[in-house]
Amino acid sequence: MEINFQQICSNILRNLPQRQKEVILRRFGFVAAGSEERETLEAIGKDFGITRERVRQIEKDAFLRLKPETKKYQKVFNYLRDYLKKRGGLIKEEIILQDLGGEKFQNQVYFLLNLEGSITRLGETDDFHALWTNDQKTWSFAQKTINSINEKLKKTGKPLKLKELVNSNPINSKVLVSYLEVSKKIQGNREGLWGLKDWPEINPKRIKDKAYLVFKKEQKPLHFNQVAGLIDSALPQTVHNELIKDSRFVLVGRGIYALKEWGYEEGMVKDVIAKILKSAGKPLKKEEILAKTLEQRLVKENTVFLNLSNKKYFLRNSEGFYTTREA
Repeated sequence: MEINFQQICSNILRNLPQRQKEVILRRFGFVAAGSEERETLEAIGKDFGITRERVRQIEKDAFLRLKPETKKYQKVFNYLRDYLKKRGGLIKEEIILQDLGGEKFQNQVYFLLNLEGSITRLGETDDFHALWTNDQKTWSFAQKTINSINEKLKKTGKPLKLKELVNSNPINSKVLVSYLEVSKKIQGNREGLWGLKDWPEINPKRIKDKAYLVFKKEQKPLHFNQVAGLIDSALPQTVHNELIKDSRFVLVGRGIYALKEWGYEEGMVKDVIAKILKSAGKPLKKEEILAKTLEQRLVKENTVFLNLSNKKYFLRNSEGFYTTREA
């Protein structure tokens, strides 16, 4: 449904007394008032030489006078109510204003939401963004849902997919997203995972955290140049330096890194071979050692054989089996 919000607001306001009209225009930041910034009661009162409470009364009287005008635009107000209903009866203010008003007419949408009557605005708090809801029961249910998910995330200690959150809540995914978006503690990332806002996997601020998300998304070892290319405005050498210092990453080839949590062992090729032999608890053939080493390192076969021939660390028996020198 295409709606000319600017024209509708202009039509609704046209018969208001001049002072009431000016207060509304300035309070809701209409261009006709000379500015797109919503003005405070105090600022308007100062210009008029009256108290902020008097300005509030003028605004209230204007809304009462406008009520009959709204009957002409029931299709518009029904559209606003239906929009909210489809999102579970609750939505973050920033989102509804952007979705319906775009870049130019957010103030007009904000005005119509205030004028509608049955839709309630709840202001920003320490835990929640400003939002609009169709009733108190919906808001109470949303809060319980958000708090439940917050506790679940704390308990699991890792981000979860939306599907995993929906499974534990009797609402559809679109509605759940609408609920979560009003929370200041929970946030989604580009990979579709939801977690606590201060988790680096959700809200990465440092290069190494952004790199970690790149690896989680790509699910394969990457050269540091590739990682830098997938991070906005990141210099390859900076990325390289961060990957070297962070224990989450393991150097598995020439400039190639992987995540330790994927099962990659730290250390040089000789260290990997030593761990393979120690884990086996018995001498191994060259081919076995090669295969297991190449699971851990992206290097040439000759590199493995060269390390294995180092008698300072490894010994070969008469049957061609290798052990560590300590063994």
